[in-house]
Amino acid sequence: MAFKLGFIGAGAMAEAILKGVLQAKLYQPQEMLISDINLVRLKELHQNLGVAIAANNKEVINECPVILLAVKPQQISEVLSQEKESIILGKVLISIAAGIKTESIEKIVGNISVIRVMPNTPALVGAGMSALCKGLYAKEEDLNVATDIFASVGETVVVEEKLMDAVTAVSGSGPAYAYQFIEAMADGGVQVGLPRPIAYKLAAQTMIGAGLMVLETGMHPGHLKDMVTSPGGTTIKAVNVLEKAGVRGTIMDAVEAAYLWSQKLGNEKN
Repeated sequence: MAFKLGFIGAGAMAEAILKGVLQAKLYQPQEMLISDINLVRLKELHQNLGVAIAANNKEVINECPVILLAVKPQQISEVLSQEKESIILGKVLISIAAGIKTESIEKIVGNISVIRVMPNTPALVGAGMSALCKGLYAKEEDLNVATDIFASVGETVVVEEKLMDAVTAVSGSGPAYAYQFIEAMADGGVQVGLPRPIAYKLAAQTMIGAGLMVLETGMHPGHLKDMVTSPGGTTIKAVNVLEKAGVRGTIMDAVEAAYLWSQKLGNEKN
């Protein structure tokens, strides 16, 4: 059976995507080929998931029409430069290297289809949020292939590449904001008498549920907030404290700071 999807890099995100596409039945284990410098890691993925192990990156590029680049941003240029002779027309490169623009990859490999993806860490539990954009030479069908792959580990959106720094600031960094909020809510619960494991579960599940309410009802978050805040009740008292503390503006400032730093790092990498 011919290989259909290749991976260069075998880190946690690559494993999450492998599991996702297998669970979604997009590919069979024997249709996927993976390379990495860590041979122990490759054997582990082969034993656990059944995927084939490549001798090197060149084999992945030669054998697979679609190649997912799951290496660190600082490794992208070296990996592609070493194997650029093997990257021929018809290949599709999908990069999850943060901050690396499609144009930078195209400068190395030529007029090859490049799809850039910004996933986030909840993809590790099948609840990721991935934003995709296509390079100059990518076709709509190539984008659809990439979208299907990342839809297997969560939700997807397609954006213009100029918005990728904003995506990074919201969904890329966003899990860290949510974790801080969960931790603070749980600490508050402990302060008023809750056992810590129960406090964490209450806070985390509440965040999950609130997110699902926004996504599944289509209602404005402000309207959903109003539904919870009854006149003279406990919730409006808490909301008032948050507003006086400037939490809303602080979160907006945090997103802007992440956006500006992402732009700076991106300019240095490309």
